[in-house]
Amino acid sequence: MLSKLSLKNIKKSIKDYTIYFFTLILGISIFYVFNALDTQTAMMDVSESTQELIKLMMNMLGAVSIFVSFILGFLIIYASRFLMKRRNKEFGIYLTLGMSKRKISMILFFETLFIGILSLVVGLGLGTILSQLMSIIVVNMFEADLTKFTFVFSSSACIKTIIYFSVMYLFVMIFNTISVSKCKLIDLLHGDKKSEKLKLKNTGFCIIIFIISILVLSRAYYIVTDGFLTMQDAKDILIPIMMGSISTFFIFWSLSGLILKIFKSMKKFYYKGLNSFTLRQFSSKINTTVFSTTIICLMLFVTICLLSACLTLKNSMNEGIKKFAPVDIQLTNKQNMDAPHWYDTNLSYGYNENQIKNSHIDVIEKLNIFDFEITKYLKEYIQVNIYRTPDLTLNHTLGSKLESIRTQFPFLKYDTMETIITISDYNKIAKLYGIDTYILDDDEYIILADFKSMVNTRNIALKNRETINLFGYTLKPKYDECQNGFIEMSSQSINSGVIVVSDKVVDENYLYSDMLMGNYNTTDKEEIRNIESSLNELDKSPIKNRYLIPDGTSKLSIKESTNSLTVMVTFIGLYLGVIFMISSAAILGLKELSESSDNKERFRMLRKIGTDEKLINKALFRQIGIFFLLPLILAIIHSIFGIKFAVKILEVFGTDELLPSIIMTGIFLVIIYGGYFLITYYCSKNIIKERN
Repeated sequence: MLSKLSLKNIKKSIKDYTIYFFTLILGISIFYVFNALDTQTAMMDVSESTQELIKLMMNMLGAVSIFVSFILGFLIIYASRFLMKRRNKEFGIYLTLGMSKRKISMILFFETLFIGILSLVVGLGLGTILSQLMSIIVVNMFEADLTKFTFVFSSSACIKTIIYFSVMYLFVMIFNTISVSKCKLIDLLHGDKKSEKLKLKNTGFCIIIFIISILVLSRAYYIVTDGFLTMQDAKDILIPIMMGSISTFFIFWSLSGLILKIFKSMKKFYYKGLNSFTLRQFSSKINTTVFSTTIICLMLFVTICLLSACLTLKNSMNEGIKKFAPVDIQLTNKQNMDAPHWYDTNLSYGYNENQIKNSHIDVIEKLNIFDFEITKYLKEYIQVNIYRTPDLTLNHTLGSKLESIRTQFPFLKYDTMETIITISDYNKIAKLYGIDTYILDDDEYIILADFKSMVNTRNIALKNRETINLFGYTLKPKYDECQNGFIEMSSQSINSGVIVVSDKVVDENYLYSDMLMGNYNTTDKEEIRNIESSLNELDKSPIKNRYLIPDGTSKLSIKESTNSLTVMVTFIGLYLGVIFMISSAAILGLKELSESSDNKERFRMLRKIGTDEKLINKALFRQIGIFFLLPLILAIIHSIFGIKFAVKILEVFGTDELLPSIIMTGIFLVIIYGGYFLITYYCSKNIIKERN
């Protein structure tokens, strides 16, 4: 009997349940998709180190899933509150007819059970479909073999999803039981006639609070942008975060007391159509929802920054590999380690006397000693020399601008020896890398750099035409700014400065290292892994205590480690970003539906005085639109400065792909946030509709 009544109630109130169903299904499908990633990555042919990073990613996603389950649990309980409020009169009639509170609790129990089962089935079905799409994305991100792609269903993710959401539904059942046990008949029957009291605030005080909040917020914006370099510790970022959060609250608080009065003074606008009704409704709502509006605004801000940053990181890192890892392998061999300028105490860096003594051997010869003939694996290669001297540090290249730069950037290591290379060696690298070569006179030097903050710092000295003294030569800059170029392979722009000089200038006594760069004579990934595995095995050689093994990096290792890192960051960012967006939109939607339920009588009065239905719907659309737009607009303003801060953090990875990431974030917002807005509008329109 009770179960049948529950099913009829669900069928009857299906339109009221739309957002509830939508949120549950979306939450379940996203939860399943991200927890099923391990089954999608298991079929990929990747290295052991990548497999370890995938395991780490899954562990982190597991921890994030616990946090996500709390957010979704809160959402489900919040939605249940709305649904119960919508049905106060129904429950009151049940009590009037003699039904006990225990039986009402049982009705809610069955309703929650049926909704839970239905949403789990639909959500898991949608999640299974979406996970196949995610499988293709994962395979592409790891650049694995798509021919091995098969349909995958993750039983572990399914069980995990069922367990987590069953626990959430259990809490909802407990919450509903407690709510019913505390309800009073008079409140249930007349709950819809209660309205929030509109507390009028002192206009002058609101203006003062608004101005102070704007000033505090502006200061927070300055700290995370222009004042970024003054931060001495990671904890310093908490100060502008607190300033921004508190000022956001007081901006909404002050606006709640100003909006109606501002528009009341604009009589032509205020009394046009149903504007007075819409604005009074909105003013009443924002007065009673300042805290929740603040939370929604901050969640949207975090969402926009998270999605923009993680998508930018993914795109920039992928582009960075193509640009900054142009050859297959690079080996660096330390030279002249017994020279006084190399290190003050070589032994303190873990090198023994034999390794130091035998450091006057070039990279190819040293590998031959290890019985590893590297050249037989390469179709093309070059060798270049790198020089360093304590007589040329960052201090020396900045010249007369040192003190002013030191004041602006006190945390730079100014006593670091500069990396020096001859023009002929650099041009060999440039030709192999496929980048610009240079021409240089004997009395000139060029600084190559691509790390933006260091480029800006060095350009101050170069624009001042600062000369340098090197090995008895006085050199002037060929250009008044840093030029593009790099030596060491990586996945991003990390070159903070390389000094290029004429071949005649260098002193061979200051040879610091020699490097070998080249391309393999095979493109087969498995063969390349075998070569690099053999190279790594040299660390087990019995003669490694007599000869220092050259340091190596390769395009394949950079690609695999970078892909793993970017996939991990991207997925965690997407997971949290989408959940935060759903949470923000769902809370707003449920609030609006609750308001529409409360204001049904007000809309009925509008009809009685002859207001056109189209005009009522237009007023409702504007009312909901303003309520959705207000926190979003401030969140977007916050995000402009938040993304500027993220750009400074991500500078090392490159931010050339920022615009596409922002556009993609905008698409997410339109689809999810806009989707909730439309669902809310149509559900609200159904609630206030006149019943025949």
